[in-house]
Amino acid sequence: MSNLHLKSNPTLSDIQKYVIDLEKERGFNNSLTEDCLLLIEEVGELCKVVRKSPHTSMGIDVNKTYEFDTGGEIADVLIMLTAIANKLGVDMEAAFREKEERNKLRTWL
Repeated sequence: MSNLHLKSNPTLSDIQKYVIDLEKERGFNNSLTEDCLLLIEEVGELCKVVRKSPHTSMGIDVNKTYEFDTGGEIADVLIMLTAIANKLGVDMEAAFREKEERNKLRTWL
């Protein structure tokens, strides 16, 4: 049983701290390269769920039952992205705010 607790309405900083604790508790000791590969895998799983969901017009086997845990796949992507940010020493909230300030200066079509 896990002793981890993520407070209600967490900030990105809270999530980053949580993922550090999650990795320690679960004994994850992945390299940066391994985390990047896992992120790609998780993004692929999310894309597969989206592709087979009723939200796209792509053909699927209508005789097959599909499980749609879109939220779970998005959470997996966030966990892996956060693990990478932690290994690189990136403050995700600060990076997001800085990038958005630059984006506000751009012209969007």
